[in-house]
Amino acid sequence: MALEKRFHSVRLEKDKCRACTNCLKRCPTEAIRVRGGRAHIIDDRCIDCGECIRVCEYHAKVAITDPLSSIARFKYKIALPAPSMYGQFKNIRSISQVLSGLKLMGFDEVFEVARGADVVTRAIREKLRQPDLPRPLISTACPAIVRLIQVRFPDLIDHLVDIRQPMEVAALIAKREFARKHQVDESEIGCFFITPCPAKVTAIRNPIGHESSAVDGAISVLEIYGLLSSHTRRAETDESLITASAWGVGWASSGGEANAVCPDNALAVDGIENVIRVLEEIENDKLDLEFFEGNACTGGCVGGPLNFENNYVARNIIRKLIDRGNGRYPDEKVDVSLLTKYPLYNRLPILPNSAMKLDDDLVEAMRKMEKIEEIFKKLPGYDCGSCGSPTCHTFAEDIVQGFAREMDCIHIMKEQLRIMAQQMVSLAETSRE
Repeated sequence: MALEKRFHSVRLEKDKCRACTNCLKRCPTEAIRVRGGRAHIIDDRCIDCGECIRVCEYHAKVAITDPLSSIARFKYKIALPAPSMYGQFKNIRSISQVLSGLKLMGFDEVFEVARGADVVTRAIREKLRQPDLPRPLISTACPAIVRLIQVRFPDLIDHLVDIRQPMEVAALIAKREFARKHQVDESEIGCFFITPCPAKVTAIRNPIGHESSAVDGAISVLEIYGLLSSHTRRAETDESLITASAWGVGWASSGGEANAVCPDNALAVDGIENVIRVLEEIENDKLDLEFFEGNACTGGCVGGPLNFENNYVARNIIRKLIDRGNGRYPDEKVDVSLLTKYPLYNRLPILPNSAMKLDDDLVEAMRKMEKIEEIFKKLPGYDCGSCGSPTCHTFAEDIVQGFAREMDCIHIMKEQLRIMAQQMVSLAETSRE
């Protein structure tokens, strides 16, 4: 049975696609095929990691986000800047310049997602005190990694932390505090996340673990960078605007969450291919860890494809800002009572994504698997992608599922042409006799 079609931030601009196979080879869930001279994204398999956006030389892969003008839908507007956004501005002296700059752009209030990260840090640390939970606990901060686990590592779903992402927690707190402070209804308040990646956009439209998102829109860093940059240059430094700890800001880079949550026995890995290799180790029970942080983007959120600045430069900027920032640990900054004051925990179970299942019927699935292996043995094993499938094995699967033919393999076709040419030569020689 087909899965319900859902929103995807990552889209293909057909006119720009040159069928070069770059995206085909780099997709971590084998969600892309090249057919009819252009790429196709398989909806059920796509996790919106943005890897195809990063590698496409023709800019045929794009991320759909909300325009800045969308904030006009609400009477009151709150900006939720991702911690990684602070690393986009080389000449700022303080995070407060970015916060002030967002207000100058038309937002009524700014609430740091890093503050949401402080709350999530405290909540995860409380979870780690429960000995009956599976180890390692796996971070759910990167929605692309959560969807990757749903598709490729369903046995690890029980390891996922059942706590909402920092942007969700930030939106919940921001709306309630603003409504109480200004005596307005929460329905009049719109919270907009300034996002470094498409996976967060998809997580807002199709939440994981809860019915609806507390965030009302996602505006890319690239969308607002130019305007915000001009405002930050003239914004005054006001340290009282900063409410998050340096630990929360540190979530912007790979390892920041792990260092805050469980510095003694945690592992942080960035880059989706690296994450896959470590998840395989965890699945095979080869790692003794308390906590695992995986980031789809190289460097963490600072490496998101919707950022402006080089991720290494951004990481260095954030490191310097952290050195000047609030050094209070989240356990000191976040009162434990806050963990029950807001709906921080998932209300819905995270379920496996069966997109890679061969068939709902086990007997038929086994038959297809045998047929795939039979076809695979005939293939050259080059994984060249010229057939339009990422590997020879996925090509064999596509043939069995009816999406491709054996003659789509250029090497099989060449061999068939060679045999036909020999037969024609032999026929011609026979005819002359």
